[in-house]
Amino acid sequence: MGEMMNEGQNLGDNIDLSQFYQIFFEEAGENLDQMEQMLLQLDLEQADDEELNAIFRCAHSIKGGAATFGFADVAELTHQMESLLDKLRRHELQPTSDMVDVLLESSDALRLLLARHQGKSVEPPATAALVTRISTLAEGGPLSTQAVAPTTLAQAAAPAAASAPAPRTQKAGRSLEIHIGPMDNPAQADGIAELFRDIPGLGELQVLPCDQSDKRIFGVQTTSSDTDLMDLFTFHVSKEIIHIVDLSVAEAPPVVAAPPAKPRAVEGQDFGFFDDAPGMPGAAAETAAAETAPAVEVAQPPVPAPVPVAAAAAAAPRAEQRPANQAQLESSTLRVSVSKVDQLINLVGELVITQAMLAQKSRELDSAANQPLLSGLADLDRNTRDLQEAVMSIRMIPMSVVFNRFPRMLRDLASKLGKKVELITHGEATELDKGLIEKITDPLTHLIRNSCDHGIEMPDERRAKGKTEHGTITLSATHQGGSILIEVRDDGKGLSREKLLSKAREKGIDAPDSMSDSEVWNLIFAPGFSTAAEVTDVSGRGVGMDVVKRNITSLGGTVEIDSAEGYGMRVSVRLPLTLAIMDGMTVRVSDEVYILPLSSVIESFQIKPGDINTVAQGAQLVKVREEFMPVIELERVFDVPRFEYNPSSPIMVVVEAEGARVALMVDELLGQQQVVIKNLESNYRKVPNISGATILGDGKVALILDTSGLIRRSRH
Repeated sequence: MGEMMNEGQNLGDNIDLSQFYQIFFEEAGENLDQMEQMLLQLDLEQADDEELNAIFRCAHSIKGGAATFGFADVAELTHQMESLLDKLRRHELQPTSDMVDVLLESSDALRLLLARHQGKSVEPPATAALVTRISTLAEGGPLSTQAVAPTTLAQAAAPAAASAPAPRTQKAGRSLEIHIGPMDNPAQADGIAELFRDIPGLGELQVLPCDQSDKRIFGVQTTSSDTDLMDLFTFHVSKEIIHIVDLSVAEAPPVVAAPPAKPRAVEGQDFGFFDDAPGMPGAAAETAAAETAPAVEVAQPPVPAPVPVAAAAAAAPRAEQRPANQAQLESSTLRVSVSKVDQLINLVGELVITQAMLAQKSRELDSAANQPLLSGLADLDRNTRDLQEAVMSIRMIPMSVVFNRFPRMLRDLASKLGKKVELITHGEATELDKGLIEKITDPLTHLIRNSCDHGIEMPDERRAKGKTEHGTITLSATHQGGSILIEVRDDGKGLSREKLLSKAREKGIDAPDSMSDSEVWNLIFAPGFSTAAEVTDVSGRGVGMDVVKRNITSLGGTVEIDSAEGYGMRVSVRLPLTLAIMDGMTVRVSDEVYILPLSSVIESFQIKPGDINTVAQGAQLVKVREEFMPVIELERVFDVPRFEYNPSSPIMVVVEAEGARVALMVDELLGQQQVVIKNLESNYRKVPNISGATILGDGKVALILDTSGLIRRSRH
């Protein structure tokens, strides 16, 4: 029976640990992103203490979790990074570009190591050379250009540990007693012993006997100040329960973060709100192997407890400013699976459909006799719309999620090409639907790589043209109506009209000299137009631009290009804010009902049958304010049967997409409403000229028209 219980407990532990692994991987990824961003923004001449401390904290958080879960390779590499970062934040070393490079490369290696631990089949990175370079820089020596002999990670780490740096200060070491408690979970304090093992030169620590089970006492020999120790200890325990007694100074009162207290007993208020919270870091790897609880606590980043203002100011006013803000941020956010949000949006969509059905039926009721019911339905209408907007906002993600990945990519690319490029971003807080964020990333990456690779000139070429050596790429995002406008601009060489025209003619594309500039720029979107190497050299753009346009068009967006030769180029991408719910115009053709995206509708008007002109091959045109416009009869496109002759004049609805306009012929405008978009391809199959479907208030299915597809049809 006991064996069965043990087996059941082990199985439960494994299930729990797998959940905590996922949390650790997510948090580690966020820490790597944050560390990479801060490294790219680091001012090497005047490095800010807060930034250096924050970078150190990122590496330390990853290392703590990795050691707890037994990911030794990740823990070893972050340990070496910690040693270098610790010297930087204590101003023993001046940051250099070599240090930033090696830390960024280490960040890439950590991503690959973490991916392998997640079960992804990636090549294991060679970390031995990285470790050697980090330890060399940590010792203050220059990087050698000689090849580093292959060695194991543990062997490479040994020289760094053996060559421990000199004490941080020249003053004599001090003997301290560290009293920590009371704690709901005393294992929290075990991470402090790990700090003294992992950080060279911090000092020696031994565990002293304590007669109270909820407290810990450590004896410490160190040269570090009380403020420095407090800064490190608060990674693991709340500041209010730490008491430092300096044994080397006779009759010295204890230095505490909270109001003064006796060495072995905590007096006054105890603010340990988060002492046993899941986010608190716990024990070292050895303890985690024996007990599951400490492992649970290390899975998330440390969240310091609220600190009394006076105590925090007395202990470490600058060092503790960032963790306090971090605690506030963590406590106000919640990590939720995307599938749950999608399910919530789907349910709200069903609610919108049901509400529309009730609203439609209520119009048939006597308003005087059913006033309370109609009033309640009006409230339901308002509340449903508010709920729908609130739920939709959950899926909205700031563009900074996309923008933040480009500085690193641009830095590496510019370094490889020998160019000097600066990236300027605007509108990072502009929000876009998560589904669109994921799909727009690749096209934007391609546009920025093109700007750097082919648009921005080499430094000497820019100087010869009277430009600054540093080229500028500007990435901006703004809301315009129901759309988001993303622009990629550069001050490079721009497009050459003559060379584009000549290349188009070589490809057999009809390109007369009378073409407008915008039509010439759009030539680079032609499939296969830019496959030859000389096109890249001539025009400076275009490799894969047809793919970029196809991807953006599939999202219901448009791409426009503007350029001035010698001055630069601008690519404007316009996208709908979301793909889940949209405003639509409902139209009737015979007995069928269709939805037009309201953002595409320009105007509508009635005409007489004689106003339609038939030209070659049966194509029809209608004259709208001195301009002839193609006419599309929806009943012919979709083979809609007509059971009775409708003598009324047809109605034209002018829609615009991809820079062109057409007039759709319909029987009646039924009104406009918000519709929930259902994916037709996943539920049935892809249908030409249809982008999706929705359910109307009466329960019938209405098809949402693909205006881009209809316009492409009219061109052929």
